[in-house]
Amino acid sequence: MADNAAGDELVDQLDEMGTVIGTVTRAEMRSQNLLHRSVFVVVRNDADELLVHQRASWKDLWPDAWDIAVSGVVAAGEPWELAAARELAEELGVAAELGYLGEGSYEDEDVREVARIYQARTEGPFDFADNEIADAVWVPMEGLREWLEGRPVCPDSMSLVLPRLDAP
Repeated sequence: MADNAAGDELVDQLDEMGTVIGTVTRAEMRSQNLLHRSVFVVVRNDADELLVHQRASWKDLWPDAWDIAVSGVVAAGEPWELAAARELAEELGVAAELGYLGEGSYEDEDVREVARIYQARTEGPFDFADNEIADAVWVPMEGLREWLEGRPVCPDSMSLVLPRLDAP
């Protein structure tokens, strides 16, 4: 079940140039679709498989959708890389060295974000203690696009992360 305090978390609101112009609650950011910072962390194992997971049904954005990276909103004033490490710990219960893959922005009727994308190599074991992940599977990189076909998938990850994976 979702943490009711999540809506009270503070996040940095950005202008169109990516400059912080204020601080709002996560609930305000979602309800007004305000531009904010996010991080994505791609998780690969030594067999070059990608950890793909299904989001919990209670998530405030794209519930039950499959995602190719653990991700989250960066807290107000939080450094990017610390946010990425926090997401790994919260969603998967692991710590791993992060490699920077790039950054970009994404916008649709549900979300407006400036994001940094990281990669972590780990075999687990994983602990989904925060219940944000309903299911997870290892998918070989060469079959990723085929595996995702026909499944509901988070559009921001597809736009921001997939092009950086060198997936055929």
